[in-house]
Amino acid sequence: MRGPLAVGYGICVFQVTGEDKDRRFLHRRQSLPPEQSGEKIGLEDDYVSLARKSLEHYVRTGRLLPFKKVRDKLPPELLEQRAGVFVSIQKNGSLRGCIGTISPVCETVGEEIIANAVSAGVHDPRFPSVREEELEMMAYSVDVLGETERIEGPGSLDVKRYGVIVSKGRRRGLLLPNLTGVDTVEDQISIAKQKAGILPEEEDVELERFEVIRHGDKK
Repeated sequence: MRGPLAVGYGICVFQVTGEDKDRRFLHRRQSLPPEQSGEKIGLEDDYVSLARKSLEHYVRTGRLLPFKKVRDKLPPELLEQRAGVFVSIQKNGSLRGCIGTISPVCETVGEEIIANAVSAGVHDPRFPSVREEELEMMAYSVDVLGETERIEGPGSLDVKRYGVIVSKGRRRGLLLPNLTGVDTVEDQISIAKQKAGILPEEEDVELERFEVIRHGDKK
């Protein structure tokens, strides 16, 4: 007959018969970054946790995470709102993938996160697809985009507050705000041009700005 167990009372005993001469397990545990040791996972909000679960599920099964299986555990803002979303993934402090949507293509922010997390981890052409053995090393951030507005020139930008979209014809490049290493508006526009395939000397471009709500690490 089973009864309640009190914390502190041993119910089984393990006998160690070998020796970890290289101290591999202890060394690996002590050297893990916070996101890998589990400390960081416990601090993730619903947006970042959903991105993580989405990519991990896809890498392990080859299928998208079914939204109906997670929706009951999500807050209303992930179920009732629509917005463009960018998911960024880092490994050991370096970018490992970043893909998103300027305008929403899914019915909810939650579904947008699920789709874009997979795209960032598997379909970013700058990086190979994330492998299963890498998953525990990944750190995630999710940017939910606000409305875009057209601006007259660089004077209406602020690299910390606003992201930028640079367009010329059908070419369009976007850069998120408050990114490490992007310190000036000139840098911001230059990188967005490069992403759009617009030459640096081309000045007849359209500029738009937007704000984001960022969940997770500052990139």
